[in-house]
Formats: sequence, structure tokens, C-alpha cells
Amino acid sequence: MKFQYSEKKVKLPGNVHAYAEKKVMKLARFFEEDAEALIVFSVDKNRNNVELTVHGAGTWFRASESTSDMFASIDAAVGTIEGQIRKNKTRLARRLRQDAFVRAAEETSFAAEEPEEELKIVRVKQFYFKPMTREEAVMQMNLLEHNFFAFRDEDNGGSFAVVYRRNDGGYGLIDDVG
Repeated sequence: MKFQYSEKKVKLPGNVHAYAEKKVMKLARFFEEDAEALIVFSVDKNRNNVELTVHGAGTWFRASESTSDMFASIDAAVGTIEGQIRKNKTRLARRLRQDAFVRAAEETSFAAEEPEEELKIVRVKQFYFKPMTREEAVMQMNLLEHNFFAFRDEDNGGSFAVVYRRNDGGYGLIDDVG
């Protein structure tokens, strides 16, 4: 597993990075060797924040945790991702390593625009829209903890589509008819 670290508003000693790497390596059994982990450390109002993003087998997992201790935040983030994997293990079994569960019981976020008099794009992301089923798209959206997810709909000939979380707890689909 490859690791990248980012620190915002904080300078951490190497032992924190080593601890994070050791804990995240527990997730390696679920992924092939080419998986990548991005760990972002930050401190806001005496809260130690850790945002962990793991990408492997074409699937993204994200967890963001905030506690009074950086080590506890790391533990919580790893636990959250492990829970996401276990919760969706039957669906993920096709994508992740085949033997990953034997031992164990296209990022799509757009920048939020601030209200101004003129519209201003503050961030642009480009990525490949992977063809997937609607169920896979909902699962991916939930794993990323986003409110919407754009994808190529296999159920509709690979057309562009967006699934989103409705206020009533259900899911919606915006589909291309043209």
C-alpha cells in the first residue's frame, strides 16, 4: 500500500505518521498491493482531525474523524473504513482481493460554491466516469459519505447519470435521456 500524508495547520512528529501507517496497513488485507492511502491531519479548535481516503480496486473509501487525541482519531478513521468494508463485503467481494474476507468476519465531489454576486468556480476535478450499475453507484456514494455520485449507467447503455440521497432517506436518480 502506498501512503501520502498531508498536514493542515499542524506539524506532526514522525511517530504519528508511523502509527497511522501501522494502523492503515491493517486494511491492506482487503486490497491488492497497488492500493493508495491519503491521510490528512489537521487541528481545529483543539480537535485533532484525521481524514483517511483509501483507493483500491476501483473503489474509494473515506472516513473523517475528530477527537481530542490524534492517535484516537487515526484509530477511529481506520475503524470506520473497516466497518464500511465489512458492511458491504458481499458487494465488494467482486472488486477487492478475493481472499480478503476469509480472515475477517470516480471520486466525484464538486466544490461547494459560496454565495456571491457572481458565480466563481473555485476548484475543478477531472476524472474517468467508470461504468457501473445503479446499485454500485449508490454503494460508492455511501462509502464516500457524499450526497450524490456521478457515473456511467450500465443499466442504460453507459449514459451519464447521477444518484443522490433524498431528504426522506431514499435515493434518487438523474438519468440522461438523450
